[in-house]
Formats: sequence, structure tokens, C-alpha cells
Amino acid sequence: MNNIDRSLDMAANIKGAFAVAIVDFESGMTLGSRGGSPEFDLDVAAPGNSDVVRTKLDVMQKLGLRENIEDILITLDTQYHLIRIIRGTDEQMFFYLVLNRAQANLAMARRDLRVIEQQFTLSAPQAGAPQQQGGQAFFPAQQR
Repeated sequence: MNNIDRSLDMAANIKGAFAVAIVDFESGMTLGSRGGSPEFDLDVAAPGNSDVVRTKLDVMQKLGLRENIEDILITLDTQYHLIRIIRGTDEQMFFYLVLNRAQANLAMARRDLRVIEQQFTLSAPQAGAPQQQGGQAFFPAQQR
């Protein structure tokens, strides 16, 4: 089981979780997901929120804010949509977690997702760090 699958499984077990995805916000590509339903197409919702992240980052840059986004919360009548930027990797990704408001504890869900993000980051290969392949260490090429 890879890092994305493990993180998605953990996030899917957060109380009240209805759907979860990891999304590359530059391309809008969903890297993995769990949950959803015919009425809630996660393959549309997850990449659609890439626009939310990119827009917020653009506004922050225009305002000269030199801060990091911890998470973005969208509150609906019956759902919470929680977007958490994954920091500490070279990739531009976020967790997208949809919670049932009647079942979820928002504070606990935010905490749990933060812990999952930290574990994801710690177990992700770091750029320039040696990795094992076929029993031998190698250094991945730097991507630009």
C-alpha cells in the first residue's frame, strides 16, 4: 500500500467523513480518492476545488501576505468541505475532505487531517534524498 492509499484510508475513517481525495492543485488531477456517491461526484468536486486553492494563493500574493494556508473551510447546510494544503513536499497537493455535518466534529476532523498530513509528509520521499531501488540507494533527478 503506498503513501497516498494509506493516507486516504486514514482520512476516510475520520468521524463523519463522506469523501476524501488528494489533488494536485496545479493540474487539478485527483491522485486518489475514497467515497462519494452518484449524487456527489468526487471526480468533479475534487479537481474543481483546485481553482479555490489557486485563487486564494493568487489573492494572498497580490495582497503581499507572506503566510501559509493551513486549511480552507467551506460550510454547506449539511456538509463541511475541508481543504488542507500538503506542505513539506515538492508537489503542490491538498487533501479534500467532505464531512457530514450531523456526524462530524469539525475541530477533531481538522486535527486528524493535520496529523494525517504530517504523516504523509514524513513518509514521502524528499527531493534529493537517497531512495532504495533493488536494494541499492539512488538519488532521484531534480525536476524543474
